[in-house]
Amino acid sequence: MSTTLIVGIDGSEAGARALSYTKRLATLIGSDCKIEVVYVIEWSPYSFQTPEENAHRNKQREDAIIIANERVVSPAVKLIRDEGFAAEGRVLHGKVAHLLNSVAVETNAEQIIVARSSAAGFSSRVFGSVTANLVMSSTVPVTVVG
Repeated sequence: MSTTLIVGIDGSEAGARALSYTKRLATLIGSDCKIEVVYVIEWSPYSFQTPEENAHRNKQREDAIIIANERVVSPAVKLIRDEGFAAEGRVLHGKVAHLLNSVAVETNAEQIIVARSSAAGFSSRVFGSVTANLVMSSTVPVTVVG
């Protein structure tokens, strides 16, 4: 039976630390470990926009997926594979905590690895960070890398 680890990355240095820690865990687990690299672009639908505005927004969404895949996810997956691990990657739009948990459930993952949020502004104090939301709502264990 294989073990799946989900790693949430965003192209930042913190995301790179999460990826590095995930590879370390995969080494400890052994050859039956698969790493699923997930980049989530925060996204919320606007139902009050015109069809033209929504079409433009959907085009921006498609462009963001291509850019995130080319610049962040594909290089990370290649690096992981070059080091001998099984890896897949995906870019999603939506609520980060919800989607990371959904991927974990879908893939029957053992855990999710993310970096600690660096946001310290007013909105993170009022609404909570993505990392805190994930830890509170995840149905699988979450490792937070500092």
